[in-house]
Amino acid sequence: MKRFWLTLKAAWRTKELRKKILFTGLILVIFRLCAHLPVPGVDSQALKALFSGSQLLGLLDIFSGGTLANFSIMALGVYPYINASIIFQLLTIALPKFEALSKEGEYGREKINFYTRLLTFPLASFQALGMYFLLNSQGILPPLPWFNLLALVLTMSAGTLFLMWLGELVSEHGIGNGISLIIFAGIVGRLPVALGQTLSILDPSQLFNTVIFAVMAIAVIVAIVVVNEAERRIKIQYSRRQIGRRTVSGQSTYLPLKINQAGVIPIIFAVSLVLLPSMVGNFLTNIDQPAISQAARDLVRFFSPGSLLYNVFYFLLVLGFTYFYTAVIFNPQKIADQIKKNGGFIPGIRPGQSTIEYLDRIINRLTLVGALFLGLVAILPSLAQAITGVTTMTIGGTGILIVVSVILETSRQVEAQLVMRNYESLLK
Repeated sequence: MKRFWLTLKAAWRTKELRKKILFTGLILVIFRLCAHLPVPGVDSQALKALFSGSQLLGLLDIFSGGTLANFSIMALGVYPYINASIIFQLLTIALPKFEALSKEGEYGREKINFYTRLLTFPLASFQALGMYFLLNSQGILPPLPWFNLLALVLTMSAGTLFLMWLGELVSEHGIGNGISLIIFAGIVGRLPVALGQTLSILDPSQLFNTVIFAVMAIAVIVAIVVVNEAERRIKIQYSRRQIGRRTVSGQSTYLPLKINQAGVIPIIFAVSLVLLPSMVGNFLTNIDQPAISQAARDLVRFFSPGSLLYNVFYFLLVLGFTYFYTAVIFNPQKIADQIKKNGGFIPGIRPGQSTIEYLDRIINRLTLVGALFLGLVAILPSLAQAITGVTTMTIGGTGILIVVSVILETSRQVEAQLVMRNYESLLK
């Protein structure tokens, strides 16, 4: 954290970076103002009661950037855009056409971004429709005629597109990744509310539990920083090469493999699936068939946040998606071929198949540690509330993971820009 503030201080002294920081702050202020523009016709008190009693909806509110609890015009947040980005990232691996497009430099990236924006709108519309049916089943939204329902869906989808545009403005003209910073701003914006709720209901008998909760939060932050920064370095030795008339002596470098290769993507995937049983159950609860209605209530009870089945299912989903996504983004065969093509080798390991098997073995072990860590972070709110009894601090480990990851990534980007400007000043 000290390093982050020192980097920010140095960036503020640089005129160009100071303009980018101010621009980023302006966009985030606009986002927070729009996040409080509610969609008309919503029972706000019933909505707050629904979100206060559901950790799962609280987690979705995190990914929406803090707008879902208000049911604002940006209630869907950037979640549809994130889903569209993940879909096209998987398509670049699965389909040769998109893989070739991703290798065409700036033109290819622009085309994939264009397709991602196109896919965001139908995903947002579908999610808005699902959100309407969920809130309608809870009595928070009244039944709407088709024209009003269409207007609601279009308004929420337009809010997502506007939020996506703000994020792209930050990425292009500001500091850091715009989408990540918008989610970061939503989480941080909820902190004072959650802290105020905790202090308002705090009594002397819960003081000890609150202290334990604070100690757990600090321990989680430290663990997230350690895991995010931890990496396994594999030494790569390059043999002596002849370049023209010069003989370049052998050099050695390192291939850094992070413990958490997948970031928060597995949790985003897992949330999408762990939400399905509760949503289906809530939708079927009001059906006029007693057997189906009772089965739906049982399904909601079994998969309610905090239950054993919910936490086990959530934990296993995070583990499975961590391995899946790591396998998508890390290809040992491609890396081994690239090392061999550049005349390199891992000391003690033969090039070719042996290198592939060695890298595959290392990444599987690292992924196991990262997957267990992400799984524990995902179910941390339930564990913390069961241990301490503090139920108002619903941000949880996933929110902390996002906040810490965004701070570290933004700090690295600012440091890179400072280094680049120092080099430019030396060349002048």
